[in-house]
Amino acid sequence: MKKFLAYLSSLVSKTNIVLLTVLILAAFLRLYRIQDYMTFLGDEGRDVLVAYNILHGHLTLLGPTSSVGGFFLGPIYYYFMAPFLLLFNYNPVGPAVMVALFGIATVWLIYKISSEFFGKTAGLIASVLYAISPLVISYSRSSWNPNLMPFFTLLTLYVLYKAVLKNNLRLYLTVGVLYGILMQLHYIELFVGAVIIVYVLLTASFSKTSVSAISKKYFAILIGFLIGLSPYIAFEARHGFPNTMNIVKFIFHSPDVGGSTNLFFTIGDVFFRIFGRLLASFPPPEQLKFFNNNLLIVWGIGVVALGISSFGYFLFRYFSLLKKHDEKHLQYLIILVWFVLGILLFGLYKKSIYDYYFEFMFPLPFILVGILLSNIYKNKKFKLFGKAVTVLIFVGLFALNIQGVPFRYPANRQLNQMETIAKFVNDKTQGKPFNFALITGGNSDHAYRYFFTVWGHPPTTIQNAQNDPQRKTVTGQLFVVCESLPCQPLGNSLWEIAGFGRADVAGHWNVSVVEIYELVHHKGK
Repeated sequence: MKKFLAYLSSLVSKTNIVLLTVLILAAFLRLYRIQDYMTFLGDEGRDVLVAYNILHGHLTLLGPTSSVGGFFLGPIYYYFMAPFLLLFNYNPVGPAVMVALFGIATVWLIYKISSEFFGKTAGLIASVLYAISPLVISYSRSSWNPNLMPFFTLLTLYVLYKAVLKNNLRLYLTVGVLYGILMQLHYIELFVGAVIIVYVLLTASFSKTSVSAISKKYFAILIGFLIGLSPYIAFEARHGFPNTMNIVKFIFHSPDVGGSTNLFFTIGDVFFRIFGRLLASFPPPEQLKFFNNNLLIVWGIGVVALGISSFGYFLFRYFSLLKKHDEKHLQYLIILVWFVLGILLFGLYKKSIYDYYFEFMFPLPFILVGILLSNIYKNKKFKLFGKAVTVLIFVGLFALNIQGVPFRYPANRQLNQMETIAKFVNDKTQGKPFNFALITGGNSDHAYRYFFTVWGHPPTTIQNAQNDPQRKTVTGQLFVVCESLPCQPLGNSLWEIAGFGRADVAGHWNVSVVEIYELVHHKGK
């Protein structure tokens, strides 16, 4: 009974109450009006359509297509989506909630790892700042495969540290399985593969591990990786490894598009953006024109100073522990390898680097600043001055970030718009077979098709004459949604319209933010 009461007492400790408050704040920032603010366009429609098909017995070995490069990822994200889509009765908000829950779990994981490695104060500072970062929040409120990278990267590297610490081959196998999952989220996770390889090698060299022992560790990771990636590997082996070859071509042979060829410029830019965009809410290039130049200069200097001082202090602590042969240097080493290799490998990447590419590094700046501020706060030499500086920086970062939370701005209500438009079309079909087309500037029609499918009335896809010589896939009505305005559907070269044949307009309506046309076959005279 005493032990149970002691356990209850530990649960209501001051630290746990603060952590619970942080998690509640993180949950609010990620879940509040998520359906109104989530992104739901063609790509999201494609993903929920695949998850819907999985729930109805149509399993897949392929995942989402990459935004560039023309290759597919593994299917694991679709299988993460499926139960949440079912739980929310096929409402696409379900997978978005799933991503938000992983985002909240990442806040907790940052606290757990940071407090275990660097102390509870560091853990609380890191987790609070991560919880309120506008960029982090924005990627935690919509369903998209890269948005699970922060959680799974952090978990993978934590298990890797435990594997090294305990010299446990089962944990190395687990690292491989987790990395197999990571590689199905985004190809940028190749960088994490390099982190794993280098960390194992460095820690083995410190402990003077034999070559055979190192080989066993790598072999265990490889086996786990093959297990984690097995559905994707099965598809590749069956079809001659087309996606693997496309990934290699994209990384090593495709022309540079939009990226810098200057190694040091790219490294400096990535370093600045990791601290500036994530930690200090520094505006992206397209928004700089809305800010005063002097403000941007001061803001930028503050970002650089915070980034250099936090990383510099981290290096100082690491080398101090290394000299003392303190086992805690292994904790610092995994953060160091993750940070340094991540930035250096971006320096070799000659294509455009988008903010979401950093998702595998999202926890890093928060952990580094958490270490710096906690040590300034607790340093006996600085006394009240150190505490005052820590509080001032923390409050400044908190205020800077909290004012940028996404739902302070009007909601896009994309999900509601798509459903409203699809319902209007569905009602106008009167339950009869129909063809469907979308005239748009860069979207796809999957979001609309998802709703038609869920309602049990999917449009008929028009086939070419070779596959459908009798034109059975051409129905008596074609509904055209125009997202690009002004719109002239008659004579449009889009296949769904051209394949329908000569037509007349039978109806025209303005619905939400689009125009809708009903086309029927031309009667002639």
